[in-house]
Amino acid sequence: MPELIVPTVDLHDAWLDAHDEWGPGLHEDGFGLRPSDEVRSPDGFAAWVRLVNEQADPATPLADGQVRCTHRWIVEDGRVLGGIALRHELDDFLLRVAGHIGYGIRPSARRRGVATWALGRVLGEARAIGLDRVLIVCAADNMASARTIERHGGVLEGVRGTELGPARRYWIGL
Repeated sequence: MPELIVPTVDLHDAWLDAHDEWGPGLHEDGFGLRPSDEVRSPDGFAAWVRLVNEQADPATPLADGQVRCTHRWIVEDGRVLGGIALRHELDDFLLRVAGHIGYGIRPSARRRGVATWALGRVLGEARAIGLDRVLIVCAADNMASARTIERHGGVLEGVRGTELGPARRYWIGL
């Protein structure tokens, strides 16, 4: 049975295995990983894990252009299956392009209901921090993600062009 955990340096090798499965240069939704993050070395990985965990801490000042965000890893039997991020608020970019919640499942763990399970858990966290509805956006042609969102009551607002291509926009009332 999978579990949602706070990102930890203890899973460096397992996280790298998931990261490598995506392949070089591919975006991994839900992890908060930027192209400039150095995650191969233990020190670089530890610095990155600290940064993503600090994004949820109200006592930690945020860099310009950041919003509070809770990151969770989806783990089963010591294997990182994916990541999911809950943004506590929306800035202009997030409102246009990314939404409150982003998630990604490594290719070998897809089609098992992992994203549906994780999204259900994170919707509970969104409710707990006081959100009354969340915006979730997925690529217009990502029907697996669309079904995941719809299983949790997502109501399609529409399909819009974004900087990242056409996107389906869903709202879920909490």
